[in-house]
Amino acid sequence: MSDKKNGLLRGLIKSLYLNESKDKRKGAARNFIFHLHPVNVPEKTIKYTHTFGLGGMAALLIVMLGATGLLLRFFYQPFPAYAYDSVLTIQDRIIFGGFLRNIHYWSGTFLLIVAFLHLLRVFFTRAFLPPRQFNWIIGLLLLFLIMLSNYTGYLLPWDQLSYWAITVSTNMLSYIPLIGNMLMHLLRGGAEVGARTLIIYYTLHTGVIPLLILLLMAWHFWRVRKAGGVVLPGGDENGQNIEQVPAIPNLVYKEFVAALALIAFIFTLSVFFDAPLLDKANPALSPDPVKAPWYFVGVQELLLHFDPLFSIVIIPLIAMSAVLLIPYYRYSSTRTGIWFISPKGRKSAEISAVAGAVLTIFAVVISEYWLHFDRWLPALPLSISNGLVPFVIVAGVIILFYYWLKGKSSDSDELIQAMFVFLLTAFFVLTITALWFRGAGMALSWPL
Repeated sequence: MSDKKNGLLRGLIKSLYLNESKDKRKGAARNFIFHLHPVNVPEKTIKYTHTFGLGGMAALLIVMLGATGLLLRFFYQPFPAYAYDSVLTIQDRIIFGGFLRNIHYWSGTFLLIVAFLHLLRVFFTRAFLPPRQFNWIIGLLLLFLIMLSNYTGYLLPWDQLSYWAITVSTNMLSYIPLIGNMLMHLLRGGAEVGARTLIIYYTLHTGVIPLLILLLMAWHFWRVRKAGGVVLPGGDENGQNIEQVPAIPNLVYKEFVAALALIAFIFTLSVFFDAPLLDKANPALSPDPVKAPWYFVGVQELLLHFDPLFSIVIIPLIAMSAVLLIPYYRYSSTRTGIWFISPKGRKSAEISAVAGAVLTIFAVVISEYWLHFDRWLPALPLSISNGLVPFVIVAGVIILFYYWLKGKSSDSDELIQAMFVFLLTAFFVLTITALWFRGAGMALSWPL
């Protein structure tokens, strides 16, 4: 009888212990979620079309890249003699190896796209205004690291596509005055793209850059929480008379559904479209044309129209400085959360997009077939005839468009957004031109 009582007592204690442990685990899970989100959130901010879930999508893609990259490391060998064959082994001999590589490739590609779209969402809803100015800078650093992660991973298959793309893109660095050759040798680990380059890129891609991304991402999310979450639609930041709803399940449920949809999309894409892989890298056989990775071909297109001093140094520096300073301009209004500020601002952005596309296409065509300042001004250095002269002409067109647009709208905030759209559209057109309309010898041609 005593043994029976002891058995019942032990069973009761065990049951209580398990229930208590289960409650603690559930509490820990809830605390983790509430660390990412507040207990209650404004109902307006969880509407999907307010943020499109881009920040959460980027975080999920980073997790997918980390998981698939870790598995790929078991089979990949970062040496020129074995790298290409190890990729073939992953694709052809490992069960689901090709599917795994495809997931990794497409996750990296869409991470760059999603992060860029997230940046645009922040800009066009003016979510960079106080108290979120510095988080804009962190976001830009994250975008740069994501681009660098894609770039360093580009070389790892060691095929013709990756080898020559990295050769072209690192050659661009040599045009930077004073430090260009040093930077090129530092990134390559020598004068040419070779074994040292591959191990440098592998180390950066699998170790250094992922760590920096995780640290910056945690800091980025923390500052979003510190600022009170995402901006409110309509710019009501005073927190009064705003209906609040519990983050669980209202927000977390929507994030979970969006995550499932994104995973399904990446998996489906990975089933039907393989990550590119050409023949093994051959340093003695250069393809024609040789293009940089797709996110750098816009700069490569600039090289065809401007002297390297302007296309590689001056124009990118001006663009990067302007983007970095966006939160610190003097704005006439501090309202946030409104797309394009107003219907008039949206109209100005549409006009700027059309104007940017048309003028850029026109400029590319006449630069290709008619404008030849180096021949017309042979006595001048190329940095002036092919650099300063076309730069002044382009700058003059941009300034004229600015003043024409200013006459249509007196709101300086809308004008800044419109000019951003104009220049961004111009760069998109340059990128598309280099990707699909440049054939042998980088001459203009219709895509096959």
